[in-house]
Amino acid sequence: MITVHYFARLRELTGKGEESLDRAPLTVQELLDWAETTYPGFGKDTIHVAVNEEYARKEDVIQAGDVCAFIPPVSGG
Repeated sequence: MITVHYFARLRELTGKGEESLDRAPLTVQELLDWAETTYPGFGKDTIHVAVNEEYARKEDVIQAGDVCAFIPPVSGG
């Protein structure tokens, strides 16, 4: 199982703050593709992913027990 956390607009889009997925192992890119398919409008091309509290590259592999966070772009002023 992988635990996935959603923040900001992604929490509103998915209707949840986190969920567990039984899909390991998979790459960060595969996780983003899954999210875009599951939640249309997710915006996979602008989302950053952290795995176990470290930013991950799209080719990094996510293993069972990992905790992932989708981090949308933020703006401020």
